Amino acid sequence: MTATSSPSVTDLLHAAVSAVGGAERPGQVTMAEAVAAAIDDGSHLLVQAGTGTGKSLGYLVPALAHGERVVVATATLALQRQLVERDLPRTVDALHPQLRRRPQFAMLKGRSNYLCLHRLHEGVPQDEEEGLFDPLESAAPSSKLGKDLLRLRDWADETETGDRDDLTPGVSDRAWAQVSVTSRECVGASKCAYGAECFAEAARERAKLADVVVTNHALLAIDAIEGAPVLPGHEVLIVDEAHELVSRVTGVATGELTPGQVNRAVRRAAKLVDEKAADALQTASESFERLMELALPGRLEEIPEDLAHCLMALRDAARTVITAIGNTRDKSVQDEDAVRKQALASVENVHAVAERIVEGSEYDVVWYERHDRFGASLRVAPLSVSGLLREKLFSERSVVLTSATLKLGGDFNGVGASLGLAPEGVEGEDVPSWKGVDVGSPFDYPKQGILYVARHLAQPGREGNRTDMLDELAELVEAAGGRTLGLFSSMRAAQAAAEALRGRLDMPILLQGEDTLGELIKNFAGDTRTCLFGTLSLWQGVDVPGPSCQLVVMDRVPFPRPDDPLMSARQRAVEDAGGNGFMAVAATHAALLMAQGAGRLVRASGDRGVVAVLDPRLATARYGSFLRASMPDFWYTTDRNQVRRSLSAIDAAAKAEGK
Repeated sequence: MTATSSPSVTDLLHAAVSAVGGAERPGQVTMAEAVAAAIDDGSHLLVQAGTGTGKSLGYLVPALAHGERVVVATATLALQRQLVERDLPRTVDALHPQLRRRPQFAMLKGRSNYLCLHRLHEGVPQDEEEGLFDPLESAAPSSKLGKDLLRLRDWADETETGDRDDLTPGVSDRAWAQVSVTSRECVGASKCAYGAECFAEAARERAKLADVVVTNHALLAIDAIEGAPVLPGHEVLIVDEAHELVSRVTGVATGELTPGQVNRAVRRAAKLVDEKAADALQTASESFERLMELALPGRLEEIPEDLAHCLMALRDAARTVITAIGNTRDKSVQDEDAVRKQALASVENVHAVAERIVEGSEYDVVWYERHDRFGASLRVAPLSVSGLLREKLFSERSVVLTSATLKLGGDFNGVGASLGLAPEGVEGEDVPSWKGVDVGSPFDYPKQGILYVARHLAQPGREGNRTDMLDELAELVEAAGGRTLGLFSSMRAAQAAAEALRGRLDMPILLQGEDTLGELIKNFAGDTRTCLFGTLSLWQGVDVPGPSCQLVVMDRVPFPRPDDPLMSARQRAVEDAGGNGFMAVAATHAALLMAQGAGRLVRASGDRGVVAVLDPRLATARYGSFLRASMPDFWYTTDRNQVRRSLSAIDAAAKAEGK
């Protein structure tokens, strides 16, 4: 190699992999080369990289070698931490001799993730009914909230980042809300007495200087949707855990109105505006509250007349209050800037959501939701975010999207369509060109795992008692000697199964919600006889290699609920456009979750086990083959005796090794 030529991606990858003590894998090399090519020619790439590929190095090495600024967006906190605390420092060190530079990296999150010194020292501008200005005085020091707040005060003196995720153990959302602000509530660094030492501002400054900025999907969505750039300019965007992107962007683009939230806005604004403006907002708020008491959950195809009137009154009253707050100064109000900013943020949100629902875009879905604890809410979400993503994500930079599950039913086009991409290979004006690459997995799935479908069981109904399913579950768990991760389509189903099996089996059954997720996973991994039951949210991010997890059970195909307003509206929109709504929406949703769920079984090359699906439809229904093609390529059977024998043999082998 001559002194002037730059090192190849393969050489750099080799150096990085050696530095982390890993072994190079063919899939990782393929991925790194594909990412480098996409970055070089400014194109877009979807990469499916199975568990164990080492995909973070597969994209970090070519990104660092390229030398342009890169933003890496992930869905989970665990991966953000892994990148910043482990993968990036080691990779930068390993590449330094060949690159002759040391790329800088930084983490950037939304403002409310950072401790706000202004809130901490000046107290929260409290609503009149909620007590005193200073939350430390109003919360008894012995209460949970009081203890959390005292600990936050101590932590504020020692933390360098002010990042909530660096505080261990964590504090409740309620305590954190007392010491943080949203970007809308922030008075701005130039107006703030603590602006010079602000943690959120410091994080932004670090990001501006960094070559690699690690962030989350939500901040990426805010950056794209709201038009006010939060992220520094960049030439390359890498989206890891990309199967989560559409739901995170949908979440950010969803508006909500609740009586409590409208009441808060009224209380905050009342002390800053004249009586007439405050009364109009109060009256509109009361009629909204009365309507919401009668609200029945479900989609609103048309906005009922009484709701439309009520929302118009809210919108107009909120607009008057916003103008009035802008025109008044009142020195008698303690900490006036913060009080005004918090009031404005509340009223502006009410105004924006009311106006959006009244305008009634054909691209929005509006529905009522009822929650046991929080009462009724009115929600509005985009029918699809694909147009938004096509326009905001894929222009002006090269985008690489990667995940272990991007290929559903055998190709990338389903996930591509949800991201606003035309089928692979379609060229045209305003059509982002992209390619999909599946770099496989280092695991030998047909030898390491079995996919068992309990074909003999009754088809699960909407409700109802699935005693045959519970019998089957108990037999499988017993044959496996514990070692089971149970993934259920609802919390109710997970609770019912845990209750039933605790009565029947002499082994510990942990249930999501009975402890923090971190503790549950630690206890599950620590004792092979233990089982862990939970819902969809557990399906991702649980990484338990080895003999503690040798049976993964799914109680049913996780289709969206038929009464889910957003999913059913999306399904109908596909049908109206001449497509197959069920396959495009419901089956794709289920395929993604099942692929993620099945991916929990084999996490290392020595892992062996069974994924059992206790829903005969996976074997009998027409869409079954699409769902199975989305899952790892395990050996497939519907023979219940064969599976019991296999589980007993795996259990016996693990015990023989003393595990």
